[in-house]
Parts: sequence; structure tokens; C-alpha cells
Amino acid sequence: MDQNGLLNWIELSRSVFSKNVASLVKLAGNRKVAICVKANAYGHGLWETVQILCGQPGVEYVTVHTLDEAITVRNAGWERRIMVLGPISKQEIESVTEYDLEVVVFDKRSLDLFGKQATKVKRKIRTHLKLETGTNRQGVTEKELPAFAKIYHKYPSLGKPYGASMHFANIEDTTVHEYAEFQLKNFRHLLRVMADLRIKPTIRHTASSAAMILFDNTRFDLVRPGIAAYGHWPSKETYLSYRLLGGGNDLFQPVLNWKTRVTQIKQVPADSFVGYGCTYRTTSLSKLAVIPIGYADGYDRAISNRGYVLIKGKRAPVRGRVCMNLAMVDITDIKGVQLGEAVTLIGRDGREEISAEQLADWAKTINYEILGRLSPLIPRVVIA
Repeated sequence: MDQNGLLNWIELSRSVFSKNVASLVKLAGNRKVAICVKANAYGHGLWETVQILCGQPGVEYVTVHTLDEAITVRNAGWERRIMVLGPISKQEIESVTEYDLEVVVFDKRSLDLFGKQATKVKRKIRTHLKLETGTNRQGVTEKELPAFAKIYHKYPSLGKPYGASMHFANIEDTTVHEYAEFQLKNFRHLLRVMADLRIKPTIRHTASSAAMILFDNTRFDLVRPGIAAYGHWPSKETYLSYRLLGGGNDLFQPVLNWKTRVTQIKQVPADSFVGYGCTYRTTSLSKLAVIPIGYADGYDRAISNRGYVLIKGKRAPVRGRVCMNLAMVDITDIKGVQLGEAVTLIGRDGREEISAEQLADWAKTINYEILGRLSPLIPRVVIA
């Protein structure tokens, strides 16, 4: 797709994404690599991201959250392993074998249904048992493990769990990693319990982006990087910890640029209100540009009167409240702006740059949310 003629689009750099993934594969060493593409590939576009990954060596898995995402991944041409991290409904069980999926298990009912389906179609289903180590989200406790073992032993076609996994609760937002060590200790203990119950897994995996970047002892047999593949640090604390360990600035870079165009230019007299709620009043004759993006597109309403966009390499402050599908920016001091002029919301223009992290700071949230909420209706354009 060509961005010419588009009023709102997201550019994805094929070369940058490939370089990021190659860096993570190298960091993983001899471990299997599973790139997380849930939530529309962290807002980057699931279809487009998977098609790039299809040509990427060293990646054995992608991970998704839902069955719908898994089907999209298959239809996009991915022939390697797919791990579904989220729940599968009773009505979706047959699709697990139809699309050759691996599933993360954290409740007995689902495991029993997988066993019945595996027996019915005479095919083995690879399951990964999610262990509860301290996040208290999805996960199986030590007390529950014997009941899970009984189900595994009940269905020969199900076999033992292929994988055992966990998720860290506090490895990103801190430079003190005592709780992560506590969870690792619990994980190793539960692995011993699984072995005693004769359901020892083939592979173990715990490492998200932050964990795999910082700690070799979290990588086990498979790593599951997410946001790092798209060129973003999980947190400032992760970046600081990495640099303190001697790491450089060349591990990865952002893949995504978000752009729109000027669709109206207007002169506004001094002492005039702009936008809903009359939250901004001009102090002098001003020139405003209207751009066709808003909070329905993922441009957070909290950016109102706080942030700026880039036009002709210069900052154009947001004036008034961000609307559902529109926003107004001040171009009084930017000469030569024309209708159709490109506007950068995330990315670089000349010497200036706006990052997802900057938008997150304005909106009082995190880069994950800024990226994850980018509307799937915005065209994604893959560039070199």
C-alpha cells in the first residue's frame, strides 16, 4: 500500500523490525525464540508483522492471546509454531487441532477438553502449563498440580505438558529485582513438583522482553520477547538496568511511524476559544491546522493542550481538546504549511522526534498502551 492519498497511516520499517528480531535472536543464544504478536502486534498490524516475520530466520514461534489472532497468523502465511497465551472457549476447541496450535493451560476444564479433542482426532495437542509463582493472574498453584497431573495421565493422546511457563510481576518497573528472584525460586520448586507427579515438561519459559534482556537465568529453553521486537524498552528502569550492566544503545530501534495530514487551515482571532469545553483561548491572532486524528484512532485525549505534533520539522502544539476524530494544532510560527501537508504523530521529522514514550508521558500512561490502542482501522504501510 502506498501512503500517497492517505490521510492517516502508520509506517512499518521492514529493515528495522528485522534487525530488532535478529538482535533478540542473537541475545537468546541457543534458546528457542517466540515473538509476541498479540494485540495487533502491539498496535503495529498483525498481518503485516507476521508477513515480515515469515522471512525472518531464527524465530520458531509467535505468541498470540486469542484464537482469532492465531487464525489470522496462519492465514498470513505463518507455517511455524503458534502459542496461544489466553483462554480458549469450549466452542473453539476443535480449531486448536485444525490450525495446529499450542495452548497455554491454567484451568482443569480446558485441559480436559483438550484431552478429549486430542483423543477424538487422534492427534497430540502440545500444552504449556502456566504456573502460579506470584503474579496471581493466570496460573496453577502447587495445590492444584495433582489434579492437573491426573488429567494428563488420563489422556495418552495428550501426553505430558510440552512446556511449563510463568510470568514476572515486577521485573520491568524496578531496578531492584528481589521479587523476580522470589518468583524464579517458586518456579523451580513447582518444576520439581511436576517431575514428581510425572508431568515433567520438555521446555521451560519465563522470559519476557525485560527478563531476557537483563537476566540469563530467566531464559531457560525459550524466550518470549514482545515490545522489544518493535524497538521499545519495557520501561525506563529496564533501560537503566541494561546500561548499568554495560549494554549499549544499539540493541533495537522503533519500527513504527504514525502520520496524518493537514485537512484545514484557519486564522483564529485573539481571545478566541478552541475546541470542546473552551479549554484553550488564543492570546493573539493565530493560525491553526486541523488534523483528522483523535482518541478513536488512539491519540489520547489526555494529550489535549499538552503535546505537540511535527510539521515541516517543527513542533506544532496541540490546542484545545483532542476530539474523537479530530485535533487542532498551532502552526502560527511554521511558514508555508499547505493543505495535505504531512504531520508526524510518532516518529522523526528533521531534527525533531516524537516517541511513543513521549506520548505516554503526556497521557500519564505507558508505551504499551499508546501502541496497543492504535486503531486497527488505520492503514499500515510497510516500507524498506
